Amino acid sequence: MNAMNNEHVILSLGPASEQRPVIMRGPADMAELLPYFLGFYPDDSIVAVGLQGPDLHQGGVIRADLPVSPAEWPAAAEETAALLVALSERHGGRPLQVLLYLCQDPVTAHAPPPVERLRPLADDLRAAFGRRGVAVKESLCVSDDRWWSFLCRREGCCDPAGNPVRRGPDPGPAAAAATVAGLVPRGSRKAIVAGLAPVGPPQDAPQREALVRQEPLAGAVSRAQGLELLEQAFAEFAAGARELDEERTARLLLALRDRLTRDRGVEYVRPAELAPAERLWRFLARRAVPPYEGCAVAPLTLLAWASWVAGDTATARVVLGHVLRLSPNYLLAELMYESMNDGMTPGPLLAAVEAQRRRREERAATAQSRVEPQSWPEPEPGPATGGRPVPPAPAQSPGGARRRRRGGRRRGGATASVPAARGSSSPASPGDPSVPGEPRPEGSGPGPVALLPAPGHGPVTGARVTRGLRLGRAGACASAVVRSGTGLHRCRGTRQAARGARRAH
Repeated sequence: MNAMNNEHVILSLGPASEQRPVIMRGPADMAELLPYFLGFYPDDSIVAVGLQGPDLHQGGVIRADLPVSPAEWPAAAEETAALLVALSERHGGRPLQVLLYLCQDPVTAHAPPPVERLRPLADDLRAAFGRRGVAVKESLCVSDDRWWSFLCRREGCCDPAGNPVRRGPDPGPAAAAATVAGLVPRGSRKAIVAGLAPVGPPQDAPQREALVRQEPLAGAVSRAQGLELLEQAFAEFAAGARELDEERTARLLLALRDRLTRDRGVEYVRPAELAPAERLWRFLARRAVPPYEGCAVAPLTLLAWASWVAGDTATARVVLGHVLRLSPNYLLAELMYESMNDGMTPGPLLAAVEAQRRRREERAATAQSRVEPQSWPEPEPGPATGGRPVPPAPAQSPGGARRRRRGGRRRGGATASVPAARGSSSPASPGDPSVPGEPRPEGSGPGPVALLPAPGHGPVTGARVTRGLRLGRAGACASAVVRSGTGLHRCRGTRQAARGARRAH
């Protein structure tokens, strides 16, 4: 019999929930509740769910990319086990047992299920957790809406074709209870990432041409002009717009490569601003067409921040994982990713961001001197523009160039955008369970959730595969940001020094 068949596992929904705990009564419930742990449907993934306390309630959750090569499976198993134990110990104690999932859909419609191919990885994971004193409660393969137990060894006990994840047209009792409690999956990880892909024909060609025209002019664009363009674009989206013309889109994508211009976008997180901000960042990210995919990094990071503040932690995690595949060393995304993995919430930083924004707005409102607006550099009509005139640049509002001191540095530094742990004095934020009428964050219940690429797989390699094991430094950095009001870039030196120390070992 399967290890879970005669025992219950409690999926606690945390102290903020007024719902009764969700009870998993066997591997069928465990398979159906998989996306509720994370807030999305994992694919090509290793998922480990820690079980805490005598009642075996849900603790920490780990999701890692499934390595393609079987040669990488032993290392993936060791690091998954090490990460879950470390994450759990930072948040209450070592797990007593663990639930394991290996998720992979068949490549083609008639391909055999991957359960037998993935069995060695399941054995590696069981051994890695066993060496750390953590027993495997259940280990499942989930593929194409069916599940198999790796712990079921009795001949004839389980159907070789697997068991359906959903036994009828409606959710089972456990999934229905999780839905009532507010844990609703956002879709599959692949679907979320696919929704961020650059636009294709016919929109991509005009946007690419605009980027080609504007890139040589980007160096002549002042920060004040970039900030003014960002503010005007956001104002249009807040008024209901859903797109910009290609020239302004190209200018804005290039302007957001500037750190302080990007940090201005962090401010657009007041309740009425979240929806238009998410639309703007998503629109810009999808206009970063090849070969300008790198221009999507800043708007995608801002999209993840806005999603996190709005309570959509599942989307925020998936988007940040995608950003770090595009640009593994993008510090802002890395700090946000690590802070989320360490169970932090955006409340304290929201207060810091709002305070800096109000100071800036007060300075702008009381400024007495005015300067003439600067004109945006325009390419000359010619072969690069097809002989066509280029749409005029947006006019700069009076006083726009006076928003910074000489040298382009704002007082107090750039607005930070990595949440620190919520304090008792922090204002409630959208998505906070304590706010009546606000949605609760999706997925993961009370336990911290860490998502990382597979060890040695993809752009995040080497020391970075143990990302979750060094989250404390991200938390300290975020806390310092809240206390001092300085920008995240101030933490770079400390983090680089720590990285060097790891290499030395």
